[in-house]
Amino acid sequence: MPIFQDAKGKNIANFQKMIDEKKNTIRKYYDEIGHLYYGQYKDVNVDVTKDINARCESISNLYIEIEDLNVKILRERGLKKCAVCGTENNLSNAFCFKCGARFDDNDAVPADVVAPPNASATPSRFAEKKPATIAAPAPAPAPAAEPVVTGEIIDAKTADETIAAEDIKEV
Repeated sequence: MPIFQDAKGKNIANFQKMIDEKKNTIRKYYDEIGHLYYGQYKDVNVDVTKDINARCESISNLYIEIEDLNVKILRERGLKKCAVCGTENNLSNAFCFKCGARFDDNDAVPADVVAPPNASATPSRFAEKKPATIAAPAPAPAPAAEPVVTGEIIDAKTADETIAAEDIKEV
């Protein structure tokens, strides 16, 4: 076993080991899915859809966990990845140096703060992995303004609507 000179190197090695274990589990699930599918092919009366779907969902979750571990590895190295272009940036950057995208406040968390392994909810395989944000309320629509003549000549024949003379105000 290699001797590490710092804690960050040891953490990175542990994260990488966890990633390798998850990849091996994924391979095992792919193998099981193949066996289940072949068993269903041989005997059409057997329905293994639930088993196959459960393994597919597990694979999706493992890929998400691997991505989270990759983020932790980057943080240990003092880096973060731009969500827009994928470029690695220093943790201290507020904007991506390649595309200029602004980083969320969540990206400002120091590398030594590690979230618990099951802190995030398990998304479905169709869910997009993005941080939750609260949308600002939509601005109220502006009140309809009365038509204003600004010295332009309006040809009534080409206008979509006819404007009554009493509705026009001089500016």
